[in-house]
Amino acid sequence: MTEPSGRRERKKAATRRKIADTALRLFLEHGYDAVGIRDVAAEADVAVTTVFSHFASKEALVFEQDGSFEQRLTRAVTDRAPHEPLIPALHREIQALVRHCLTDEAAPVWRMVDASPALRAHEESMMLRHAESLATAIAADLDPPRTATACRTLARFVVDAYALARDADDPQATVDEVFHMIEAAWEATLPS
Repeated sequence: MTEPSGRRERKKAATRRKIADTALRLFLEHGYDAVGIRDVAAEADVAVTTVFSHFASKEALVFEQDGSFEQRLTRAVTDRAPHEPLIPALHREIQALVRHCLTDEAAPVWRMVDASPALRAHEESMMLRHAESLATAIAADLDPPRTATACRTLARFVVDAYALARDADDPQATVDEVFHMIEAAWEATLPS
């Protein structure tokens, strides 16, 4: 008898979570570069192939929540109230994301990312991908429409606001300052 897909999906999600949690714990305890995929697999009591069936790379283990970041950004566009302006919705979401990354739980992870060239490169690649998804959501949602360049530029600035704030002495003030500039630039792209 086959397992119901709901149960199978729950088991897969639990295995993925266990692998990610184990990897993060090992990385934080021993250092990212000192821990290999085999170490993670052994500690999580799974095969190396199981790790790779859930995660494309060692770096992906650190950024396990990558998809939710992108979803939150695109939902800030697509799920906002019908007449709510775009920029304030994105500003609010970036503020929330920055608050989360500054929590006591997340801070050690970001210190690890900042200390690793491989993780920084992976993060940069992810952020470019997130910006492209956000640009697509923005372009599909606008009335009046804006150019593809305007949508892509806005998306990059929004994603960069997050990165700049994470490294700032006053993250919330940094987000506010960047969004002040973003709003002014966005208004300048309105069709005449």
